[in-house]
Amino acid sequence: MGLLGPQVIGPVASQLGESTDTVQRGLQTGSAAMLAGLVAKIGQPGFLGQVFSLITNPANGPSALSNLTSNLGSLASGATSSPVANLGSQFLSSIFGSNTSSVTDSIGRSVGLSSGKAGSLLAMAAPLVLGVLGQHVRQNNLSAADLGSTLKAEAPSFQRFLPAGLGSLFGGASNLTAAVPAKVATGNRWLWPVVLLVALLLCLFWFFNRTKAPVSDAVQTASTAAANAGTSALGDFFKTKLPDGVELNIPRFGIESKLISFLGDSSKPADTTTWFNFDRLLFDTGKAELQPSSQEQLGNIAAILKAYPNAHVKIGGYTDNTGDAAANVALSSARAKNVMDALVGAGIDSSRLEYKGYGDQYPVGDNATEEGRAQNRRISLLVTQK
Repeated sequence: MGLLGPQVIGPVASQLGESTDTVQRGLQTGSAAMLAGLVAKIGQPGFLGQVFSLITNPANGPSALSNLTSNLGSLASGATSSPVANLGSQFLSSIFGSNTSSVTDSIGRSVGLSSGKAGSLLAMAAPLVLGVLGQHVRQNNLSAADLGSTLKAEAPSFQRFLPAGLGSLFGGASNLTAAVPAKVATGNRWLWPVVLLVALLLCLFWFFNRTKAPVSDAVQTASTAAANAGTSALGDFFKTKLPDGVELNIPRFGIESKLISFLGDSSKPADTTTWFNFDRLLFDTGKAELQPSSQEQLGNIAAILKAYPNAHVKIGGYTDNTGDAAANVALSSARAKNVMDALVGAGIDSSRLEYKGYGDQYPVGDNATEEGRAQNRRISLLVTQK
């Protein structure tokens, strides 16, 4: 682990307000989680081929890694729609799927970082990890099966960095210790330190440049907010006091911060286009019931509405285009109603609230991709009166 020395970790730790030890462990754990997720799913039908197609995609060609490591500022400044960055997003989705939030939560808890920081680290490091794998495949003329054996051979070197219980999120850890032919394992010690190094370099540039991003632009339309949801961090949690004296602990770039800024700005009237996306509401697939973890954000929104008693809001529910259109409208409507009912249950008068389900209307992402479909599955809030 000599590549992760204090001279490199120090500036990142300073930007985060964390100790160098915490940042180092966060990087180690995040990189280990990506690799462990790959190894644990190698035996699933079609998975290795899917990942190998990302690794060998022309966008992840010979110049991809050098371009990323020499032009990290473009990623940090918001130019995250490049082909290789999109591949990185698909890479993460392929590995973790619906377990992404659970994985980031586990990483954050294990090292003492917020889930937002852990998630941002994974999202920003993924294109570089993908680039390292692509470089190794090309240099060694590996097949998909060869790559699988290589990753299995590396498993013991990164397994020890995994948080307790994280293996269960990957469907078990049995694959992490699978035996591989000796000839494939020989010389494979390249992977782990290089992955750590490139992940650290990316985080270094991203955290440095993140502080330059404007924080005052708190109002976003649904299209802008949803399109950026997969790549933008919620930011550090901070304590803020509402006009009625209630104190909230909220993420800097979450819906709560944006809503407070909007309601407190008399120069910005209520309109029909300024939607705010909830960012910590969870539903089971195909169901309308809110998961218990959603209560924290719902409680915050209720507190904000109590502090601004003249505000009226509309809750909008949206789905992707999977399945029957009429069923999607019904599901989105039921979800929006449950959010509204939760706010009523938290003490908000129902006369200040309304809801509507839009189904797969008004997509903000490409329904042809998993990432786009995830963006389209959302609950949003519109201020109809201030």
